[in-house]
Amino acid sequence: MQSATSPILPSTPLSVLVIGYVWPEPNSSAAGSHMMSLLRLFKQQHWKVTFCSPAQMTEHMIDLTAEGIDSHSITLNDSSFDQYIRDLSPEIVMFDRFMMEEQFGWRVEQNCPMALRILDTEDLQCLRNARHQAVKKNRAMQLTDLYSDLAKREIASIYRSDLSLIISHYEMDLLQQQFKLPNALIHHLPFMLDLTKAPLTNPDFQTRQHLMMIGNFRHAPNWDSVLQMQQLWPGIKKKLKEKGHSEAELHIYGSYPPPKATALHNPKSGFHIKGWADDAYEVMQSARLCLAPLRFGAGIKGKLLDAMACGTPSITTQIGAEGMSTGQPWPGAIAKSNDEFIQSTVDLYSNQTLWLQKQADAPALLEALYDGSKTGPLLIEHIVKLSKNLSEHRLQNFTGAMLNHHSMKSTQYMSQWIEAKNKLNA
Repeated sequence: MQSATSPILPSTPLSVLVIGYVWPEPNSSAAGSHMMSLLRLFKQQHWKVTFCSPAQMTEHMIDLTAEGIDSHSITLNDSSFDQYIRDLSPEIVMFDRFMMEEQFGWRVEQNCPMALRILDTEDLQCLRNARHQAVKKNRAMQLTDLYSDLAKREIASIYRSDLSLIISHYEMDLLQQQFKLPNALIHHLPFMLDLTKAPLTNPDFQTRQHLMMIGNFRHAPNWDSVLQMQQLWPGIKKKLKEKGHSEAELHIYGSYPPPKATALHNPKSGFHIKGWADDAYEVMQSARLCLAPLRFGAGIKGKLLDAMACGTPSITTQIGAEGMSTGQPWPGAIAKSNDEFIQSTVDLYSNQTLWLQKQADAPALLEALYDGSKTGPLLIEHIVKLSKNLSEHRLQNFTGAMLNHHSMKSTQYMSQWIEAKNKLNA
């Protein structure tokens, strides 16, 4: 869903440059949807918004021009960006994930030193990576997994930025308690949903059939969950058949399915790899359940919010539901084991009364935590306040100033060396 807020602070329109890790694909990934909610929020303040990226353009990227947003392709390790940002002279620069801050933050500091630098973490890359490493070794995550070189880079990026957007309260707690980050540098911003655009009506229990999964196949946690479902599906299928639901199928949707995914397509067993969905809401509404057996990951899961909006109960794991509620009942089930995942899926698919009870839990959770008309204005207020007191704010962040010292700029010097090498080779 999209965000919806109206301008709240009359002032001179600001100029915002967003440096994207990829071009936004709101219909392909939760990250793309979250990015568009931020861009639209800035536009709703009547700010001038420009999006640039060094990534290749893709078939599923959104038309930014239609959104009233300027766009520009930029080059890694190239001083052409210096002239570009000097000419643009934005008051705010937002980096999409810490890798973009590493690449371009020092150039922004040199050419627009008084621009407010915001880091949109999307999710904590170091947390997702730590859990991935633990899964590969078939054990619980350890501190040695979390305190990786990736974490050092990501936390350093947060310190170098004036403000970092953190998508879940779990990650806020982790940064404050485990990494001792000051609260003044981080801002909790979950997905900003436009609840007025949620479906007014949804198909009922009897009309719906089959089970579904959805997620970009290029995202490692999503691909791992597909492999998990391949293991879980025979048990689910068997129990559903015993309950009189032999017709039940699993439909798996997502952008960019690789050959190894399409090779899993097995209609005989009811395991269908569907690939790209033109309308995620449509396929979500037609299914009786949404499944997300995630074993690792971070942030919050857009697919599970979409399921709530569509009145589709979801079965997920503790990792899947992490940071997505603050005590509210989960509109589905959170399984702690494979057996529990299988049984919860069968129970919810076959029990209409239980299904309706779980479906009814969704609206309150969405309104409590994901109403963009409430969270959006809080972010704008925070940004405007920081921009007015930027020098004072930076004085309180000595660690960030230290990391911006020339003796700490290996990334800058590596980038300049690559650029010089490329010129010599040319």
